[in-house]
Amino acid sequence: MAQLNYPLTHTVDQKDNYHGTIVEDPYRWLEDDRSAETAEWVKQQNQLSFSYLEKIPYREGIKKRLEKIYNYAKYSAPSRKGEWYYFYKNDGLQNQSVLYRQKGLNGVPEVVLDPNSLSKDGTTRLAQFTLSKDGRYAAYALSKGGSDWQDIFIMDVNSKQNLADKVEWVKVSGIAWQGNGFYYSRYPKPDGSALAAKNENHQVFYHKIGTTQDADELVFEDKANPQRFHTVSTTEDELYAVLYVSDRGKGKDGNALFYKESGSKSFKPVVAEVTDFSYSVIENVGKTLLIQTNKDAKNEKIENFDTANGIWKSVVAEKTEPLQSASVAGGKLFLTYMKDVTTRAYVYDVKGKLENEIKLPGLGTASGFGGNADDKEVFYTFTSFNYPSTIFSYNLGTRQSAVFRAPEVDFKATDFETKQVFYTSKDGTQVPMFIVYKKGIKLNGQNPTLLYGYGGFNISLNPAFSPLLIPFLEQGGVYAQANLRGGSEYGEKWHEQGMKLKKQNVFDDFIAAGEYLIAQKYCDNAHLALRGGSNGGLLVGAVINQRPELAKVAIPQVGVMDMLRFQKFTIGWNWIADYGSSDNADEFKVLYAYSPLHNIKSGVNYPATLITTADHDDRVVPAHSFKYAAMLQAKAGKSTTNPLLIRIDTNSGHGASNTAKNIEQMADIYAFIWWNMQSVIKL
Repeated sequence: MAQLNYPLTHTVDQKDNYHGTIVEDPYRWLEDDRSAETAEWVKQQNQLSFSYLEKIPYREGIKKRLEKIYNYAKYSAPSRKGEWYYFYKNDGLQNQSVLYRQKGLNGVPEVVLDPNSLSKDGTTRLAQFTLSKDGRYAAYALSKGGSDWQDIFIMDVNSKQNLADKVEWVKVSGIAWQGNGFYYSRYPKPDGSALAAKNENHQVFYHKIGTTQDADELVFEDKANPQRFHTVSTTEDELYAVLYVSDRGKGKDGNALFYKESGSKSFKPVVAEVTDFSYSVIENVGKTLLIQTNKDAKNEKIENFDTANGIWKSVVAEKTEPLQSASVAGGKLFLTYMKDVTTRAYVYDVKGKLENEIKLPGLGTASGFGGNADDKEVFYTFTSFNYPSTIFSYNLGTRQSAVFRAPEVDFKATDFETKQVFYTSKDGTQVPMFIVYKKGIKLNGQNPTLLYGYGGFNISLNPAFSPLLIPFLEQGGVYAQANLRGGSEYGEKWHEQGMKLKKQNVFDDFIAAGEYLIAQKYCDNAHLALRGGSNGGLLVGAVINQRPELAKVAIPQVGVMDMLRFQKFTIGWNWIADYGSSDNADEFKVLYAYSPLHNIKSGVNYPATLITTADHDDRVVPAHSFKYAAMLQAKAGKSTTNPLLIRIDTNSGHGASNTAKNIEQMADIYAFIWWNMQSVIKL
């Protein structure tokens, strides 16, 4: 395709002074998500992008293959409440999974709630569903169009009818039942745009069944610290309500912790002040609280806090591998650890004595293991790149696992191969990476290769099956997933190596991953695509500024692209703990040096770039991607023949708001990659 004629994006004379450095922001006007000008800009950009994508001859064929392989029944692991088992099921291509229940594991399923019936386009999502202790009522939360905002409703589970109760403006919140109501967290109704306005003054309320929201009891707020999160959970027996307070707006990565016994009016401190250490209550054992913490244990440990005398006691000490998850069920403590980015699962008694390891099907990711105090079995899910998510039951008496429910997917696992490699980053650090491909691949440097990364917020990229990846692999594609610093793959030390002033390590790790794939002949520069979302979108944007020749294609999705102003929108201030802030002189220098928006160069041959975002993304507001796209087109649009496009979804959010949108987006991404690599596709 010939060089594109990009919509002309007008500029404004906006200059900001950061510690003596004057920074221009000519596309500031695109931050106004409610203006007619911004709406017109979005319309013109989408017209250009979709006219380009529609000309790709195999785009529709890709979509059909994605739909076919995605069309199989997907289940969640069941959870028990009395004689009822609750679970989610998606028949295949339903936009939202449906909540069911049945009596016993062999009972007849009945629909409890079908979110697909709640909106014409299937973009209303069931975000939470929590049953009262006796199972009579359920409080459930809905989000619309992909937004992080939630509304809570109450259902009489027997009649499946809603009560009149409705709770609004809920965000960063659980639903924690205690007695005849529940705790939840919310913000005051926003001034200005609900999708972009800064969220401050997080409050905890208690809602009593059968009352209106204006009668809710304010349980906790801290007006002196408006950028704190306040959330409440309750123990299974509802003896304790547990209050978490975090202050990531001030760059603190930990939390304070308080508890309140049922019937008491005030919270008592377990940890009175917010520090850089995290504390999470797993469950209570009588009058003691089992707590997971990283205080003096970067890989985390389990301790016991006695509420009667305030004494701490070690339960399970820190290990060389990072603790991945902790849960209690059937009177046992289930812990999973991560060894070279794969799960190991163990059973302890609640005093910390190791009883046995749960043998998993192979190297992959296991999750679940939760349940009730009187459960005799627990459920967990195991998955890997070529192992579809399979639900297992674990019998606490026999200590044996068995397949409970396995999916039927239209592919042969034996046709594909996964291997883990360790490559060397710029400073000599060994970084793990998974590489997945169809057996029989030739290492001739000509394979379309998709390199995915994240590298931040203490989040690990674990091996997991995605049916939407299979069509890419079927066409001879190679998928590489790099476990960059900044994540949790090797505990807090690994996270710290990719934070704040050390963020460049993450970009170096990603660049080294691409260089490894090229050196090992999986691909060459003309057959490498870089992809990442959110913090990973920032990653891709920063890397193509620093090494534009590394890859042929770049897919930065819902990225944090303006590193000087991210804290100005919704809960962006929450990311200061990982990124630092432009308000700090030393951190500003680092942020300004890599910020994707501010380091685009004129006259450079940038990769073919498809930016993706959505109008209801109120986590990383679309203004990040809007300003980035405008700057990229203005500075590099005439110096590269590669397309520089932005795809803006409607009624969708930080992630695709329904199945159809997810498939459509992946079809466009694959079509864009293959077209710009001039790959031969057989569909």
